[in-house]
Amino acid sequence: MILWSVTYLVGTIRYELYIAHMFQQNSYKPREYREWMQVHSNVGRLLGKCLYAILSLPLLWVGNLVCLMIACLMNVMTIWVNKPRKAKKPLVYTPRVKRMLITTAVIYVLGIVIPVVTGIIRGMAVERIVQMTGIVLLVLFLLTPFLILLVNLLNRPVEKGINQHYINDAARILSQMPDLKIIGVTGSYGKTSVKYFLNTLLSGQFNVLHTPGNFNTTLGVVRTIREQMKPFHEIFICEMGAREVGDIKEICDLVHPDYGIITSIGPQHLQSFHTIENIIGTKFELADAIPQEGKVFLNYDNEYIRNHLTDKTVVSYGTAGTNGQIDYRAYDITVSPEGSAFKMKDQSGQEYEFHTRLVGNHNVQNIAGAIAVANTLGISMDKLIYPVKQLESVAHRLQLVKQGNRILLDDSYNSNKNGFKAALDTLAMFKELRILMTPGMVELGEKQYDENKEVGVYAADKCDYAVLVGKEQTKPIQDGLTEAGFPSNRMIVVDTLQEAFQMVNAIPGEKQKVVLIENDLPDNYA
Repeated sequence: MILWSVTYLVGTIRYELYIAHMFQQNSYKPREYREWMQVHSNVGRLLGKCLYAILSLPLLWVGNLVCLMIACLMNVMTIWVNKPRKAKKPLVYTPRVKRMLITTAVIYVLGIVIPVVTGIIRGMAVERIVQMTGIVLLVLFLLTPFLILLVNLLNRPVEKGINQHYINDAARILSQMPDLKIIGVTGSYGKTSVKYFLNTLLSGQFNVLHTPGNFNTTLGVVRTIREQMKPFHEIFICEMGAREVGDIKEICDLVHPDYGIITSIGPQHLQSFHTIENIIGTKFELADAIPQEGKVFLNYDNEYIRNHLTDKTVVSYGTAGTNGQIDYRAYDITVSPEGSAFKMKDQSGQEYEFHTRLVGNHNVQNIAGAIAVANTLGISMDKLIYPVKQLESVAHRLQLVKQGNRILLDDSYNSNKNGFKAALDTLAMFKELRILMTPGMVELGEKQYDENKEVGVYAADKCDYAVLVGKEQTKPIQDGLTEAGFPSNRMIVVDTLQEAFQMVNAIPGEKQKVVLIENDLPDNYA
């Protein structure tokens, strides 16, 4: 019985940690987490992780030694299927996660203590008490994916109070720096790249602080301000992420940006936004927050941005010609294994040529946006030539990596239709053997099949081989490639990323290989 209890406890803890990890991956947002649970593949995954524990308890109740040993074996299987695996974003034991785990443990303890005490008071037999306790444990285990929602609800008043304290402290720090210029950066994609590019271009003349990594939520911005903001900082570049309407406004209400840049708008996170109109409105919450004397920098290559009206002073940038004038346009773009080159003009019409180690039209587009902001803030174009040359690829965002006899275009951070197409356009510009490796796109709601099929059609003449990760996951891309006449013998479907690399190595040909790695599924989909 002791062996059973220990193995059941270890299995339960591992399952709880997995659920906490998934809740964290879904940004601690109940609606997004519930939608994640409803995905067919995730339902099967959750069932697989708790099935052996479900079988263990009834075997325990039979009472004989053989069933007890089988029940222990079931518990060992529960431990095994819930063993920690290498994650792209491991569970971070933040104070919030620790409080959630403690609250969960309290609920489990109560689930054991209450039936035991009740049974003793009522004079029940030990076997009956064990059975009652087992039923409670079984119910709790079955409801673990939902239990995290209850825990989140119970902890909400505490979390809200703690968060508000930190927000107030960050607001206090900003209020003591009236001369600080704040630049908000948002977009469906490209915002992290633009943030880093802008930091590089501005740092030669100003003391700059930017939000690190993916610290683009309200609390991420708060943490940056409280831990890193110093009195000598002159500019704060604040990346602003959003998964729901109002997220950008919440950050803007804290930092009150003087300038804003909207890098892109596309059908990303449709599971939470539901409509493209909601995405547009949310991204333009940044423009709405800019004061009349400020400026908002808009990527006019993006039709959603270009066609959305704002009453703020607009500075446009991009790479393509439109019916309207673009204030900062990059043109004559060329790409090679060494990077990209392009030209731009300042507001007086003087032409400048820029070189960068980065590749891809959308990287040039993002650099053009950063140049537009830097030049508007007083840095001359000729002084931006060298910093542009020094720009580093943002990891996993169309990052050019030379690896032996092949070139990797690592665009694995996440994927959306426009970014996917832009990466394919970059792949198409290479003269080497072009290979697409992708599991497709996720979090697109009811549009997931159509969006993936569309990029499959688009990819047909942009690559020589397509290595697709996941038979069911990539079915829409397979259909798109087939519809566009892509040769079936050059379409390779595998189960894992490791297998994908093995197949890439096995592709024959004397040409150097250029491999576009488009998307790498997050842990809650992988």
